[in-house]
Amino acid sequence: MARHYSIRSFFRQIPNTLLARYFNEWGLFQELHFAAMKETAPDALFAAWLGLSEGQRSTIDAQSREIFDLCCETGFKAIVDEAEWHLGAGSDAMGSFMAVFAESPNHYHSAMLVYLDYREYWKGATRFYHADTLPYWRKRAHMGHAPAAVDDASLQRLAEGIRAYFRETEGRGNNCVVEPFRRGDLDYFFAYPEDYSKQSVEWVNGTFDIGPHNPAFEVVFVYSRKDGTLDVNVPGSKKVLEPLQGIFATTILNLDALPPNPKDTRVYELNLLRERDFRFVYDPGSGIERVTIRKLRMSSRLGDRNQNTLEADSDNNPLAIYDLMETVGKAVPLHHYDVTQAELTVSIVEDVRKRPKRVTVRITHPQSCSLKYDERDLKLRAMLERSGLEPREQDDPVPEAP
Repeated sequence: MARHYSIRSFFRQIPNTLLARYFNEWGLFQELHFAAMKETAPDALFAAWLGLSEGQRSTIDAQSREIFDLCCETGFKAIVDEAEWHLGAGSDAMGSFMAVFAESPNHYHSAMLVYLDYREYWKGATRFYHADTLPYWRKRAHMGHAPAAVDDASLQRLAEGIRAYFRETEGRGNNCVVEPFRRGDLDYFFAYPEDYSKQSVEWVNGTFDIGPHNPAFEVVFVYSRKDGTLDVNVPGSKKVLEPLQGIFATTILNLDALPPNPKDTRVYELNLLRERDFRFVYDPGSGIERVTIRKLRMSSRLGDRNQNTLEADSDNNPLAIYDLMETVGKAVPLHHYDVTQAELTVSIVEDVRKRPKRVTVRITHPQSCSLKYDERDLKLRAMLERSGLEPREQDDPVPEAP
């Protein structure tokens, strides 16, 4: 479920001592006695906030939103990953860093503390968090195992290649900048080409107006030298993928050209879900409590393009979808149908102090899945793999459950 931001709620979640330090950096609210304010009831602060100029509120609000984004488990994981690059995974310095947050009451406290005291980790953490929330990544294998070049000249060549491509094909991209980050074994590259000029409806100093501006759009590359893969996230048509992959290969991997990419024949094994005795397999330490099938789309294999979508109430009866299949099967020859889409409901504990979350996972044959690559979704992907559903070569055997 999406987290809702409001400045008042943000004030309510942050401890008063950290709010005092935060606004001291802005040179504001020196007259407020933060220690005397009741925790989680920042009425005096909110009243003072409303008295600021529009320009001050806009600037601070933008930064507060960024801090809010990292006030969650995914955000703190991004902070830890960035800190490990600076301090070294398993080092004494990293142990000391983690000890600072051992007594943190919540992620709001932790994120604000990092922003105030460990600013050198902040930018990378915000980039990682953002990447973790992006959908629709496209992976290319067979990229080789060359080290990624992160020197200024190579980054400039990547930026220039992206700029030239979009300028010549789409008439945008007049400028471009690239930022590299290291995350464990992965190399991240965030590119920001200039987008088309836009006019936006906005308020400026209390005046309603339409103002022109030059926004940037984003291209994110994630390269795994170990696996020889490149993930790309870019808005728009798929036709831009291969040119961007080629630019990355020649500028960052120093290859002569983009390596050939044999067709990926791996598919999700959704027909396994037809069987009543099918069981989902997951690590008890993953936090997953229950996985049920809520919806199945059945497509005829007889060439007539007929489809039947079965949807059942799996909350009260985990096997409801199979009861429904038996009922429908009396009128429709389901043995002539394949499962081409499944919708699962997963109950997973992300915080032991809170109720389990309900997550919907949608899988479509042959290779599509709604899951991203953040910490929670990686656990769900591992569940799919252990259950024998994860894409595999069509001739490979289905792995047995442990």
